[in-house]
Amino acid sequence: MAKYVFTESQLKKIQEGLLKETEINTEIKEGKDGNYMAKQQLFTIATLAMSMWEIMEEDEELDDWMETKIAQAEQSIVSVVKSYMYDEAVEDMKGMETLNYNELVIGK
Repeated sequence: MAKYVFTESQLKKIQEGLLKETEINTEIKEGKDGNYMAKQQLFTIATLAMSMWEIMEEDEELDDWMETKIAQAEQSIVSVVKSYMYDEAVEDMKGMETLNYNELVIGK
């Protein structure tokens, strides 16, 4: 399982970015944007996770069922993000098929 370390200021920037995204998306009507519900749900997950992260003590122990749910949620989010990022990368690379690599000049 991958481990990510964020500073408090980085997490605040992420939260601020999510708040801005939510403000923008409140103007979008349901049905007009296909990812409307997903964006709301991701915002809720991020906000609640940030809130819990802020109030948890470093050495605080959680119940086993809580740790299990957090681990499952992490695995689910990681799977979705990896798939989403892969799909985006594949789309971005489609234009690369038309490049003639013999005509590329690098370093001049």
